[in-house]
Amino acid sequence: MSTICVYCGSSSGTDGAFALMAEALGTAIVEAGHRLVYGGGDVGLMGIVADAVLAAGGDVIGVITEQLLALEVGHDGLTELEVLPNMHSRKARMAELADGIVVLPGGFGTYEEAFEVLTWNQLGIISSPVVFLDVTLGDAEQSFYDPLFDFIDGATAAGFMKPQHGVLAQRAVTPAEAVSIAAGPAPEFTRKWVG
Repeated sequence: MSTICVYCGSSSGTDGAFALMAEALGTAIVEAGHRLVYGGGDVGLMGIVADAVLAAGGDVIGVITEQLLALEVGHDGLTELEVLPNMHSRKARMAELADGIVVLPGGFGTYEEAFEVLTWNQLGIISSPVVFLDVTLGDAEQSFYDPLFDFIDGATAAGFMKPQHGVLAQRAVTPAEAVSIAAGPAPEFTRKWVG
């Protein structure tokens, strides 16, 4: 059994497609025989993913800060809830527990967490696959993560990262694909400053 970490919004977003994808991801984690670790909240996409895992009979470990728990956003129905003093220890603990990471849409906190673990992979501190689970909204000509991957491609083309590091950010369009990538091997490590 792998432990899949999910980073996602503490809001549900403005389109119902976000919530549907979060629920489907939670179900897919359990169907693949894995457990969930996440930020411990019962709000937004966070709560939807956790509830979907629990509803499917899976295990959920929440990792939350004392501050957030005091604001009463902690989920009280989890298999396990770890309460840590600050965001730094929370993020380190989630990465320690995770075999792989799936990133759903969210705000600054979601992307800060995702880019930190991508950086840790780039530096060889950890070796965990990171996959962004994309969401297509209605009749939109682009999917949610198109601009993010354009940005990563642009940073690579401009020489700010090696192509081997740009591909550390993987992408999936279905929950099953995202779980498969997250539970699989991480991309091969390439030293940042050599070669």
